[in-house]
Amino acid sequence: MSQLHTLSTQQMIQGLANKEFSSLELTNHLLNRIEKYDGQINSFITVTADLARQNAKLADELRAKGDTRPLLGVPMAHKDIFCTQGVLTTCGSKMLHNFISPYDATIVSKINEAGMVSLGKLNMDEFAMGSDNEKSYYGAVKNPWDTTRVPGGSSGGSAAAVAAGFVPMSTGSDTGGSIRQPASFCGLTGIKPTYGRASRYGMIAYASSFDQAGSFGRTALDCAYLLQAMSGHDDKDSTSIAQSVPDWIAQIQDGRNAGDKPLAGLRIGVPSEYFGGALNDQVSTAVKAALAQYEALGATLVEISLTDPEITLATYYLLAPAEAASNLARFDGVRFGYRCENPTDLQDLYTRSRSEGFGLEVQRRIIMGTYALSAGYCDAYYTKAQKVRRLVAQDFAKAFEQCDIIATPTAPTTAYAIGASLSPAEIYMGDAYTIGVNLAGLPALSHPVGFDGQGLPIGLQLIGNHWQEGQLLTMTDAYQQVTDFHQKTANLE
Repeated sequence: MSQLHTLSTQQMIQGLANKEFSSLELTNHLLNRIEKYDGQINSFITVTADLARQNAKLADELRAKGDTRPLLGVPMAHKDIFCTQGVLTTCGSKMLHNFISPYDATIVSKINEAGMVSLGKLNMDEFAMGSDNEKSYYGAVKNPWDTTRVPGGSSGGSAAAVAAGFVPMSTGSDTGGSIRQPASFCGLTGIKPTYGRASRYGMIAYASSFDQAGSFGRTALDCAYLLQAMSGHDDKDSTSIAQSVPDWIAQIQDGRNAGDKPLAGLRIGVPSEYFGGALNDQVSTAVKAALAQYEALGATLVEISLTDPEITLATYYLLAPAEAASNLARFDGVRFGYRCENPTDLQDLYTRSRSEGFGLEVQRRIIMGTYALSAGYCDAYYTKAQKVRRLVAQDFAKAFEQCDIIATPTAPTTAYAIGASLSPAEIYMGDAYTIGVNLAGLPALSHPVGFDGQGLPIGLQLIGNHWQEGQLLTMTDAYQQVTDFHQKTANLE
């Protein structure tokens, strides 16, 4: 019982079904681990211990009455960007430090309907704007593999909590790589589904045409369980697509019965544009070794060409801040959230509430976005960036005529030091390989493929065509059946 935190989601499901332990025992074990170790990591903003124990006890009662939902009683935690009824929802910002949501986000409702037990809300870069989780009002999150290093962002708390063994799975959001990059830095599997696959209702908006919810786990199967529970059409979200959700768990199981060459016939596109420039040599070596393993599983590597990552980066950092400037205009100190003290007039209320409530990175992106949308510059910047976005999507479409899946490094480097003297531009470069996926609305995941010389995890990014999450999960599972990088764990003792 002292090692319950090391169990995979599948093992937790089997253990609960076989009455080897109860949901309450599992929940208490993880809550005790959070209490003991999260002071080192700072992955949680809010721990809902009493509510978790109450829901775990209810799950045990339902299971005793014959309820066979597979995820019933399995613990997890939510990125603090998702609204949770009656629970603090901060988005990592002083602006929402006192906001208790009156409703649940759709994905939260769906996960609750699956019977899962939420242990709380996870730390993140403020309003999901960041790549290192140093930009939270609640302090930086530390990487469990090396607590002097960043866990990646913006879903750094979600990644760190799984890597630290606090929860087996967690939700995240991905606007430009905010699931995949932390998964790479923390040695996890993390998936961003096709835009429209999971509802955005109740997810606090950063850039509405980019934002998408997804899942973290140690393995592809872990991610599939949570993504299965949270996906599906939602009338409350106008961008939600009425597309049926396949049984990804069954697809993975079928893949395991496909013989010694389960990936025979699969074409993996490798874009040369993603293997030069700022790419770290050790990252490149690990990624190429993983591609060789995929070849051994029957896949064929195909050389393809994609838009230069620096172009996708520049396009994103015009469009996303423009959408952020619009979305964050609602936080004005009047209706909810932070309000400055003793304003002298309405103008002072607006100005001080926003300048005091928002951190520097959020302010930077609001200013960038407002500039890009201003009357004198909108055509020169915003409109042109939208045209480039279309070209990026077309490049992906052409690439998928030559291959089934695209493989790239997830990030140019491994996790860097907390407090590193990096300029905003240098930090933004860490998203260069992930952003194109969001511009095109494609599904993608990152999974661990090795470690650098300092013992820090390295991730490989797999990009699928629209609605091909099952293919991504199945091929990742095939890789994880013959490797053990996903089984390595960080030591917090």
